[in-house]
Amino acid sequence: MSEQSTSRDRGSVENTVAPSKDTVTVERAAAESGRGGGGLMSGSFGRNLGLVVALLLICAAGVVTAGDRFASVDNLLTVLRFASALGVVAIGMTFVITGGGIDLSVGAIVALCSVWATTFATQTMATDSHWIVMVFAALAVGAGCGLVNGVVIAYGKVVPFITTLAMLAAARGLAEIISERRTQIVTVDGFKDFFAADILGVPLLVIIFVLVSIGGWVLLNRTTFGRRTLAVGGNPEAARLAGINVNRHTVMLYVLVGLCCGLAALMLVSRTTTGSSTHGTLWELDAIAAVVIGGTLLTGGRGTIVGTVVGVLIFATLGNVFTLNNQDTSTQAVAKGLIIVVAVLLQQRLARNANST
Repeated sequence: MSEQSTSRDRGSVENTVAPSKDTVTVERAAAESGRGGGGLMSGSFGRNLGLVVALLLICAAGVVTAGDRFASVDNLLTVLRFASALGVVAIGMTFVITGGGIDLSVGAIVALCSVWATTFATQTMATDSHWIVMVFAALAVGAGCGLVNGVVIAYGKVVPFITTLAMLAAARGLAEIISERRTQIVTVDGFKDFFAADILGVPLLVIIFVLVSIGGWVLLNRTTFGRRTLAVGGNPEAARLAGINVNRHTVMLYVLVGLCCGLAALMLVSRTTTGSSTHGTLWELDAIAAVVIGGTLLTGGRGTIVGTVVGVLIFATLGNVFTLNNQDTSTQAVAKGLIIVVAVLLQQRLARNANST
């Protein structure tokens, strides 16, 4: 056998056995997305530990300034109940941002879902059959809005910022048209009784938030869907060459956040016993802020559910401390803005440290 033939055979074997460069890139991006350079404290553990310390400091400030009013069990449950609906939206936002996108329409979608689920027609159907009709209505509207966002972004090639900004205006406007800018009162007793229930003293809304958080963590960190999300956010072209249907996966991410908005709308409706076109105002900013300070990169490719949950709790606790100390919403907004800026600066510093190692 000639030397040229042997070399050609060896090359064929190597091409068959060795993975493609793009596949290696995708797998490496998924594997390293939760790790940072520079050791343990600069990785996900260090980021989450820093968030927990920040939360504890805010709690300490609450105890010092508000005393027993802050430290009571009832106030703790109030904070958790307030954080639960926004937290569900933030979980969905984590997936979208990790996948390299963004959704500015989540607050408006929450409003539209709440209005659609509490219209006279929907509540009449729920009274005649079962209150689960209201649940299906909210989830279907949320998923439908997410589907529209995803299709326009993935197949229409419109940037996420513009697409979701248009959905923000359209969904909020449609909610106002349907409700005629009136607050719709929930009259279905079965719906109110179910979502107002407590299990072992813990409100059902808090339990739903916990279950969604656990499900989100498993989906992002222990499934193929999560690994593909990390890969698409890290390098969509490499993900495409590795065999991932990037367009379809992008659509699924926006449908997922739409479902989260529908569930959050149900939680908000049950807490306020109303559906309104004003529900979810500025929730898109709160959700993005919680995701960013939690450690998820705005550029995509790295996401953390644990960080998002702690980020939501930080904002909810901070707002509670300000409220107990009779601080106005303007002061709260300034503090929230400062926290976001500091979080982004820390992200950039950690990214530079990781790249330098």
